[in-house]
Amino acid sequence: MNTNLNISHSHEVKSPRRLMLEIKDLRKSFGKNHVLNGFHLALYKGENLVIMGKSGSGKSVMIKCLVGLLQADSGSIKIMDQEINTLNQSDLDTLRTEIGFLFQGSALYDSMTVRENLEFPLRRHKSKMDADTSISELVNNALEDVGLLHTIDLMPAELSGGMKRRVALARTLILKPKIILYDEPTSGLDPITSKEIIELMRRIQGQYKTSSLIITHDIDCARVVSERILLLVDGINYVEGTFAELSTSKDPQVKAFFK
Repeated sequence: MNTNLNISHSHEVKSPRRLMLEIKDLRKSFGKNHVLNGFHLALYKGENLVIMGKSGSGKSVMIKCLVGLLQADSGSIKIMDQEINTLNQSDLDTLRTEIGFLFQGSALYDSMTVRENLEFPLRRHKSKMDADTSISELVNNALEDVGLLHTIDLMPAELSGGMKRRVALARTLILKPKIILYDEPTSGLDPITSKEIIELMRRIQGQYKTSSLIITHDIDCARVVSERILLLVDGINYVEGTFAELSTSKDPQVKAFFK
């Protein structure tokens, strides 16, 4: 790890805010391919933390370990003070309801209308609903939050790429997660739509006080939404800091991301 930069590392960050997510010394290999080599991360309440890294640097593997889709070889993952490696399946499923995941491809159900896509998580997790609020009201509110109430009875095939991303975000928000994981939220979108998604992400953070972990290659997205940026290089948290700190760094490994 580079020690010449006057920029803090993720496991050294101190904050009075509540620690929502903590990863320590995470390691994952596939045969001789060592993808994660002692990765650290700390995400605080109400914070937007951006993770950047080259393709194949371990970002997707880290996220899959985080949500329990992959089992890490070693290391610790704590979500809201719960070590996920010690949870049984029922407790893990309950914890997952506190985590929203915006997939890169939106991952809407093609055979369901927009309304049905948003109703689906509510019907699976009725305990997350207030007794005095109907499913219909929650769906309408979520779509209004992303400016797409008029699409409620459309099929995904009738939506543009940006609209699909917004509907997917509405579906993520409908369970009121405390943490949102964004996987390349502006990937494949035109510049105008990307800007709209970025502004929506900022508004959601302000409105819901969510803690967000954002994986992106989009420099504009990182500049606008991030409070901190972490660079994942060779399976470790190489360095982190604000956009201003990293974008003016003289380190060649860091400069490569901001050309």
